[in-house]
Amino acid sequence: MRKTRFTDEQIAGVLAEARAGVATQEVCRKYGISAHTFYSWRKKFGGMAGTELRRLKDLEQMNARLERIVARQAVELQAAQEIIRGKW
Repeated sequence: MRKTRFTDEQIAGVLAEARAGVATQEVCRKYGISAHTFYSWRKKFGGMAGTELRRLKDLEQMNARLERIVARQAVELQAAQEIIRGKW
């Protein structure tokens, strides 16, 4: 997955600037982003501040890590059950 070139604080700043009354097209042109990117950020991050964005991203990373652990354990459990049943 591609990493963004903007930090959480920068994304929050872009959205705050647009909320302050600057036209969306002007904000997009100033920061070199597409309108689609801007609206995706607005949909995902809405009225969050920079610290809230950072916390959200940390929680998403932790959730992904835990999901990988659970998936690995499920595969190991299934393999152990097949060995116990004698299908190995």
